[in-house]
Amino acid sequence: MTVLPKVLLYSTLAWAPTPRYKKNGSTNPAIIARSTPTKIEASKRRCVCYDMHKELVLYAEAWSLQKSIVKERKALVQRNEDFSDSLIVLQHHPVYTLGTGSSEEYLHFDQKNAPFAVYRTERGGEVTYHGPGQIVMYPIMNLRYQKMDLHWYLRALEEVVIRALASSFSIKASRIDGLTGVWLGDEKVAAIGVKVSQWITYHGLALNVSTDLAAFQQIVPCGIKGRQVGSIKELLRPPNSGASSPSCYNTVYDDSGLMDIAYTSLVQEFCELFQVDLYYK
Repeated sequence: MTVLPKVLLYSTLAWAPTPRYKKNGSTNPAIIARSTPTKIEASKRRCVCYDMHKELVLYAEAWSLQKSIVKERKALVQRNEDFSDSLIVLQHHPVYTLGTGSSEEYLHFDQKNAPFAVYRTERGGEVTYHGPGQIVMYPIMNLRYQKMDLHWYLRALEEVVIRALASSFSIKASRIDGLTGVWLGDEKVAAIGVKVSQWITYHGLALNVSTDLAAFQQIVPCGIKGRQVGSIKELLRPPNSGASSPSCYNTVYDDSGLMDIAYTSLVQEFCELFQVDLYYK
């Protein structure tokens, strides 16, 4: 595939705690929760984007692509060679994935008769669902150029979603202490699970845009009992709007429109926060 010569350029705002932009003094981890961007002067890194956000991709294919890119990047690290970061954006065919240490007690079905395919992966976290109407982002980045801190990276991915929801939908999302992800009240709207090897990241985040949430009823999402899963579509739907009654959601947005808006905002916030220039494959 050919890299297009035209680059998508975004503003020169970066997230404050990134250490390569730190001046004199130490970096305070508490700053990580702030959403206030800071002007920086460092040059941006190149990031190649595999944009498949309008497509349904089999999980096994996306997983294989990630691992092949990571293998190549790690070989370059061993040779002390630099390389571009990568960002894979897509939707998945319905699938359940488990982290490397996930407990099967959070599955409400026998895996031999699972409603969808089930994969145990090397990412962190418990079981989750991926399917149509959900934007999945898999950043493959060299954290040597960001901050070599897994906790920081998880909070940064949360920040991407929080900013995107605020800028495009005027939705005020938040974090919950001790629970990785992004929340709208007691409903989790974005799940995050990553793997970092030799400071190269893969796996990533999943944002429920117009996802059919019924599939989550077959699991305990992320192993968190007593909390629900939400989506942008459900939040924007007016109260008491039945399936047969018109709503302002139906007149303003359709599912495809919501996905395009969410995708554009997520990518822009990702580029600004991690200070990368995006090139499309």
